[in-house]
Amino acid sequence: MKGGSLTYAADTEPVSFDIHVSPQDITGAIQRNVFDSLISQDTAGEFHPWLASSWEIAKDLKSYTFTLREDVKFTDGTAFDAEAVKVNFDRIADPKTKSQLAASLLGPYAGSDVLGTHKIKVRFKEPFAPFLQAASTAYLGFYSPKAIKASGAVFGAGGPAQVGTGPFVVESYSKGQSLVLKRNPAYVWPPKTSANAGPAHLDKLTIRFLPEASVRVGALNSGQIDLAAAVQPTDIKAVEANPALKLLRSDHPGGNYSLYLNVSKAPFSDEKVRKAVQHALNVDLNVKSLYFGQYKRAWSPLSPSTPGYDASLENSVPHDPVKAGKLLDEAGWTARDSEGYRTKDGKRLVVEWPLLPAQYVRDQRNILGQAFQAELKKVGIQANRPQNDIGTYTAQVYGGKADIADYSWGRFEPDVLWLLFNSANHATKGGQNATFAKDADIDSWTNAGRKTLDREVRAELYGKVQKRVIDLALAIPIYTGTNALGYGKHVEGLVTDANTWPSFHNVWTTKR
Repeated sequence: MKGGSLTYAADTEPVSFDIHVSPQDITGAIQRNVFDSLISQDTAGEFHPWLASSWEIAKDLKSYTFTLREDVKFTDGTAFDAEAVKVNFDRIADPKTKSQLAASLLGPYAGSDVLGTHKIKVRFKEPFAPFLQAASTAYLGFYSPKAIKASGAVFGAGGPAQVGTGPFVVESYSKGQSLVLKRNPAYVWPPKTSANAGPAHLDKLTIRFLPEASVRVGALNSGQIDLAAAVQPTDIKAVEANPALKLLRSDHPGGNYSLYLNVSKAPFSDEKVRKAVQHALNVDLNVKSLYFGQYKRAWSPLSPSTPGYDASLENSVPHDPVKAGKLLDEAGWTARDSEGYRTKDGKRLVVEWPLLPAQYVRDQRNILGQAFQAELKKVGIQANRPQNDIGTYTAQVYGGKADIADYSWGRFEPDVLWLLFNSANHATKGGQNATFAKDADIDSWTNAGRKTLDREVRAELYGKVQKRVIDLALAIPIYTGTNALGYGKHVEGLVTDANTWPSFHNVWTTKR
């Protein structure tokens, strides 16, 4: 099984490779091969030792004490120890790092106390139940403190400067083309659940960035690559029919792909306008048509594979353009201009919905958006979709200037609802709440969910949050993403983790 190389085609390229800064799934998926975590989480939601051999949780959930393995080293030769954990967590919490996700995963972090060379206590300002799950993610993985000091400022640019403890080491990076990883021969500390207790089987893992779905599948069929990410619904049957290929499918956990409506300003400060959009969009028809029934239409902001999902929301909001029109009438948008758009006080009903630059668009979301634009036009709403550079996009969406933001948010933990809707996680402050809503009930329930490990209590609280989000039309769930990986039959040992990311530590190829 040892030896060989594998080429994996990813559908997007990270904007930033810094795991402590980037909120992108692709960053976590790629960097999982280079960076390890304190603990691991399996697909059933259970936690297992990794860099930490054991841990103790304080009764008040305000601290977690970890005993670390003593045989772990970063690939620059320095030791992984309690001080390294503290340096990394403090870096994440430092506002200068400008973390867009990891800082949220650390929650109400108060600091870390080094209790010994291999023992550390992580403290929080208040009870924080989601920490174990957060600590299992790549975003709370560990850089060598030596590398942080020397190159931390340029981690985002990618390349060999990033030093972790993982099964692979960054060999080279060519922007817009590929990332090459090589095996870490000293790696003997995988998660306890790993089928491979030693170094990776592969000598080399090459990740090519091929945003065009047809190009990825073409390269897979021709044997130019061994594994393709994000096989599109239009291509799934063809891949399944190819005797030389296999398909591995799993539904994404966390936040479904949804439209998030900015309630901090007009027109979506008016609940009736939000609900009009909610009823105007024929989500079911468009998801089925564009994705050929391969993606599930979403009814909740939370994915069905995520603990705490509320199935009672299914079929709760019907497509009803007549009702949408009545709601807009009630909101005062009764007049129409020469192009058929609604007006009030001489102003047209216009919403700004920025589109990501082409290289970051996934799952034909631009095509889906065009269908929604047409449906909004039918009820008299003009939806503009400007497509600018990533800096402009970020300034519009996270600066609160856009009316609609659209994205999914992967995480195998219902606390993702806190990230998406709690007012403390305001997007302009580096958070993920692009609705900019400040709802006392949602804040109360998501805060309470962070203060208990009781699964039944958490499920009840997060069920209330999901209903409240739909009742207020803060977000419009669109679909549950499916990670469809197409790969050659010569690829063995491929599995996906709790985030549905491919895990390469135990992969080998029979092709030489």
